Amino acid sequence: MEKYTAQTIFSIFSLLLLLSSCVSAQLRTGFYQNSCPNVEGLVRNAVRQKFQQTFVTAPATLRLFFHDCFVRGCDASIMIASPSERDHPDDMSLAGDGFDTVVKAKQAVDSNPNCRNKVSCADILALATREVVVLTGGPSYPVELGRRDGRISTQSSVQNQLPQPGFNLNQLNGMFSRHGLSQTDMIALSGAHTIGFAHCGKFTKRIYNFSPSRRIDPTINSGYVTQLKQMCPIGVDVRIAINMDPTSPRTFDNAYFKNLQQGKGLFSSDQILFTDQRSRSTVNTFANSEGAFRQAFITAITKLGRVGVLTGNAGEIRRDCSRAN
Repeated sequence: MEKYTAQTIFSIFSLLLLLSSCVSAQLRTGFYQNSCPNVEGLVRNAVRQKFQQTFVTAPATLRLFFHDCFVRGCDASIMIASPSERDHPDDMSLAGDGFDTVVKAKQAVDSNPNCRNKVSCADILALATREVVVLTGGPSYPVELGRRDGRISTQSSVQNQLPQPGFNLNQLNGMFSRHGLSQTDMIALSGAHTIGFAHCGKFTKRIYNFSPSRRIDPTINSGYVTQLKQMCPIGVDVRIAINMDPTSPRTFDNAYFKNLQQGKGLFSSDQILFTDQRSRSTVNTFANSEGAFRQAFITAITKLGRVGVLTGNAGEIRRDCSRAN
């Protein structure tokens, strides 16, 4: 009886410790209220200045956040200089303006003596992402903070961790669900392609060599095919980039979903959201209601920002975002 009682007490104690660690590990708004109360303003001003220099700041930063969170969690491991995650083919197309945005925001934060080396690069990236969404007309939302920076970044860790342009719905759902994200979250986050851009090499198969029996993907709008062929003719440099939203590429709106309804999704993984009956109703909802899309995006990007975070005593606060301390 005494043995059973001791085991029970130990189990309860272990559970309480686990619950305590889980609670302490949670992110929260206002995390830097005492250590760096003006962190959001410092990041906001730095991002706005960078955005005024080049629009690419917006899609580049947003994509950087996504690539970071899906590989090893939201720990700014993507920021570490080569050899690192950046060397993987899936990350080599990340625009330098995204990295530069985080670096400049970090410099702005650390220029304040009270904030120096107190705010993680991971949190700065999360805040910068919110700012570029707002700057392009998207919704503002509270950013949960308290992430720590990871010390490890390897090329191999990226393999099979990021969605590919040719993914079908099952593949997309499977990859997102591994990170606690639902199909609705996945569709909402895909809506970020409303300000994105893509390289010709990522989609030209759909318009020139789709399959042995079909030269052109039948799900693409014929007029859109003509436009794409003009922008990405045969033999073009595959690194040439074009807008993913052909209607309002500089505005964070729900045009992406309206485009899908018309067969104007650039990637197969975009268009499948409408052609597959299981996801079409959500696309229609977002196309018909910008408010519904904005709310779903806030929910989804907040959940994305919680993926695999390091908190408490884990990780570190990098002094230089491009290298571990």
